[in-house]
Amino acid sequence: MIQLKTFNRKELEEFVVSGAYQQYGFLPITKHRALSQIRNPKASDEDTLLILAFFEDQLIGYVGCFPDQLIADGKTIHYAWLSTFYVNPEFRKKRPAKILLKKVFEEYQGKIAITEFTKEAEALYTIMGVFDDVFPKNGKRYYFRTDAATIIPEKKPKTEKLKPLFKLLDVAANAVISIKNLGIEKADFRYEVLPRIDDESRHFIKSFPSVRDAEAINIFINHPWVLEGKKDPKYLFSSFAGKFQYFWIKIFDENTLLTDCFLLQLRDGYLKIPYLFSHSDLSKVVKFLHFFIVKNKVKDFTSYQTRLNEAIGHSKSFPKIYERNFKREYLFHKDLLKELPANFNPQFQDGDGDCMMT
Repeated sequence: MIQLKTFNRKELEEFVVSGAYQQYGFLPITKHRALSQIRNPKASDEDTLLILAFFEDQLIGYVGCFPDQLIADGKTIHYAWLSTFYVNPEFRKKRPAKILLKKVFEEYQGKIAITEFTKEAEALYTIMGVFDDVFPKNGKRYYFRTDAATIIPEKKPKTEKLKPLFKLLDVAANAVISIKNLGIEKADFRYEVLPRIDDESRHFIKSFPSVRDAEAINIFINHPWVLEGKKDPKYLFSSFAGKFQYFWIKIFDENTLLTDCFLLQLRDGYLKIPYLFSHSDLSKVVKFLHFFIVKNKVKDFTSYQTRLNEAIGHSKSFPKIYERNFKREYLFHKDLLKELPANFNPQFQDGDGDCMMT
């Protein structure tokens, strides 16, 4: 019979600080991710943050819960995102996945949301019959450098032996791209690059509707889920990268008034924009991104920011060599949707849920 163990804030901290989480064949969480989850300002002391599944004292699966809040008609709705979900394939016939999900539903009275899930996980969620696909976001991915040595073997494993050839092709193609970008100059307007949100920005973004405020964003900047270093093979989700860094960007007009603030996340050459707050037409944001992308040799940039993508589309100089359309789906449990008014718009930004952290 499968047994479950839940962890709230205090229990999770004791679990990782003691090192007890390392005793299993695979890790259910990393220490730095757990300590970040514990600092989540939307989590209460009673909230369940992690659930482990055991069979005969052997860890066979786990699910992570990331508490959050929505404000609807002046009412605060407490819910949780599924942030990690893993089951040992050898035990799938015992259906630990469904048991774990049902426990999550019980802990949060069905108020559960999911995004950035795999096709395999989506199939399970569909079978459960309790989720609706809502609030989709259409986005773009812009490519600036070739990375055939990584992309092709991942999609077609049989080409792994051709990786040295792909690397040579990448070097040649990217050398041409670098020469083309030699003339790029710094933006000719005032901007600042900071490691986190400052007081001026904090006041600025208060005028925008947002699921997360400056304090919450800074907490996760200061306590990231991904650290720079070598990945621990016992943990199967994002935990380490060669480079992982946040940049808080401020852009000013000719009168030195703040017009744009946004967060950039750079991970091993891949760029995201988790948060964007702007009173402008975003033309300066596009120019800054152009400079930043070339300077940091960004491979690709993913954005679900509709206005920004439109501004990039109007730019004749943005250094993309290719672009693709993407769609981000959000699954909301039917019990969570019952709490929301008709035509509710959560106004999610790219970084909401756990998307900012990985």
